[in-house]
Amino acid sequence: MTESPQKPILLTGASGNLGRMLAKALAAEGFALKLTDIAPFPDPLPAGASFTRVDLNDGVALLRLAEGCGTILHFGGVSVERPFEEVLGPNIRGLYHVYEAARREGARVVFASSNHSIGFHERSETIDADCDFLPDGYYGLSKAYGELMGRMYWHKHGVESVFIRIGSAIPEPVDARMLASWLSFPDLARLIVRTVVTETLGGCRVIWGASANARMTWWGKDDREQLGWAPRDAADGFAGQLAGKVSGDPVIERYMGGAYCAIEYSRKD
Repeated sequence: MTESPQKPILLTGASGNLGRMLAKALAAEGFALKLTDIAPFPDPLPAGASFTRVDLNDGVALLRLAEGCGTILHFGGVSVERPFEEVLGPNIRGLYHVYEAARREGARVVFASSNHSIGFHERSETIDADCDFLPDGYYGLSKAYGELMGRMYWHKHGVESVFIRIGSAIPEPVDARMLASWLSFPDLARLIVRTVVTETLGGCRVIWGASANARMTWWGKDDREQLGWAPRDAADGFAGQLAGKVSGDPVIERYMGGAYCAIEYSRKD
């Protein structure tokens, strides 16, 4: 069990699949948690946790909830590709409210970014964390925006951030792409603990959110050493059953973002 920090952690998106997993894992480590989501929390509350329903568009409510927190784990908002108007409020305005709360409280932000912020890089490449953003849709665009906002809040206000470009964070990989992009729940939970307990970040840190998969050749250098994190799990044991499970769509198979790249894709070349 990790020694609990003096200040509680605010976790947005707590009612989602990743939020529920993290709430349980962090509570088991002894952290005091403030959980929030626009949807009710579907599980029994973990020990040391409270839950408050808040819409990310409600900046005043979020400011109040963040009072006294030392870290904000921002996993809330629209989590899949959706039309721009659906992404705009929770993912753009809501993110601003999170950073304003962090600025006021002097808190660190851990932002659930995404591989879809760089989704139009080709799978034949190996890219480092300082690569160009190439979002593959409005969802990915909102994640690129979030990382840029975090950098602005560091340079202007000294707010530290960790951006986790999550690959495919589900219990088990389900297709050939995920043999590269899969991030196990235990690896993510261990990473989140490191983002909370690392004493000083000295700015904004970017982490590729994938386990130690042998086929993960797309994503190169990042800032994991500064956090003292290395993944322990791997998708390799699923290769026999999933290696041939591909879409047959040339756009999906060409780019790192997979199926999101093909949504409303209209290029002719």
